[in-house]
Amino acid sequence: MNEENIILAIETSCDETAAAVIKNGTEILSNIVSTQIDSHKRFGGVVPEIASRHHVQQITIVLEEAFEQAKVTWDEIDAIAVTEGPGLVGALLIGVNAAKALAFVKEKPLIGVHHIAGHIYANRLQQEFEFPLLALIVSGGHTELVLMKEHGTYELIGETLDDAAGEAFDKVARTLRLPYPGGPHIDRLAHEGIAHIPFPRAWLEKGSYDFSFSGLKSAVINYVHNVQQRGDKVIVEDVAASFQASVVEVLTEKTFRAAIENGVNQVIVAGGVAANKGLRTSLKDRFQETKIPLFIPPIHLCTDNAAMIGAAASILFNEQKFSQWDLNGKPSLLLT
Repeated sequence: MNEENIILAIETSCDETAAAVIKNGTEILSNIVSTQIDSHKRFGGVVPEIASRHHVQQITIVLEEAFEQAKVTWDEIDAIAVTEGPGLVGALLIGVNAAKALAFVKEKPLIGVHHIAGHIYANRLQQEFEFPLLALIVSGGHTELVLMKEHGTYELIGETLDDAAGEAFDKVARTLRLPYPGGPHIDRLAHEGIAHIPFPRAWLEKGSYDFSFSGLKSAVINYVHNVQQRGDKVIVEDVAASFQASVVEVLTEKTFRAAIENGVNQVIVAGGVAANKGLRTSLKDRFQETKIPLFIPPIHLCTDNAAMIGAAASILFNEQKFSQWDLNGKPSLLLT
């Protein structure tokens, strides 16, 4: 039975300190995100110790802002949700311990949420789910196809065998000497270049829904080094366009085939790479020829945020699946 609920949610799995207040898993009362991009930019990637330090500095601030924006009191909060994993262990612990302390002091139920479940449920903040559905999760650490037959159940039917799509974007961006985070820069440059370089597409064995981007990443790095060794100029826009075309084609076609072969009623996209304009356009064009609805959340719900954690927690609240006081940060938590 679905119960009305208002949930305070916390997300600190990587380099965003976030807090949100969510009503009934579908309505955003507040969604505050403090990003650390500027702090990590000079290192070319996230430094775990710096991320943890920033979370300590920002967690109280974003919680106060979330309450102020939502215009709710503690008496109206039904539960406190927090990302328990996967993610950077030090970063996770800041959020988990903050949530546990608040839950103890305010005598509220505690709900641990899987980060990827959160990304999936970001879509429910925009559109109600219709089962069975297929979720494509694409982020810096994850590239997965998940079949859902009901709320809170996840069947992994495809995953990356090596690099995640977002990880490949970041490594190629570093090779092209683009600023951190590299993904948005590659997406921008890809629209200015010509995708004429024949980078490989890893389709794997017939019928597989799995992904592999390590070979593509290596092919791009080798191409750039070979051009430089010949003394020629690397056309960054063309490399970006050709690389992105390879990633997008594989993601689109495998998602399309999985949706058709599994007879789903809905396809949703989740994760930071879902903000990629090339991928969004490709998926929309491909699914236009079907009767299967495709939903991609707005950009601010693709990247890490706490609203998605509150949306996922609402389902667990309705099922009375609460966490105990031994809740801990789990950097390698599986989606089950």
